[in-house]
Amino acid sequence: MPKELANGKPTTRRYSVEEKAAAVRMVRTLRAELGVTQGTVQRVATQLGYGVESVRMWVKQADVDDGVVPGVSSAEEQRVKELEQENRELRRANEVLKRAASFFGAELDRTTGSSRVHRREQGRRRGRSPARSRAHLQTVAGGSEQLLRRQDPCALCPCAA
Repeated sequence: MPKELANGKPTTRRYSVEEKAAAVRMVRTLRAELGVTQGTVQRVATQLGYGVESVRMWVKQADVDDGVVPGVSSAEEQRVKELEQENRELRRANEVLKRAASFFGAELDRTTGSSRVHRREQGRRRGRSPARSRAHLQTVAGGSEQLLRRQDPCALCPCAA
């Protein structure tokens, strides 16, 4: 029996591939013998104890798979499902990568931006930019490293490292 009672409620049964193929074969042979298509599905479904709509859908899909009726075959349908699943996974991965890139990009902007502001503020206090003062000190002091370290406005700040 296709449906069994569990706690007073009918439960659906999964039919095996062999059961489905046998039902489709029986419908097709009955149609060939009688020469009519009406009533054959219901007759076979009743004999086997299967649902009429289930058997009708199996026959319909088997006709499409065999090329008797135009439509999407089971293999094509399975391929489309796989491609849609892959597409969903790639979209999720792409979204994660976009979020990570924006997060790390913002993090980079925060770290480099704060040191730029710090250097700019120090340069403004002195009246010149740190790069200009460094170049100026090199020409004035003849490249003396000790003098350059002592008078460079950014030499003591943590962003110079």
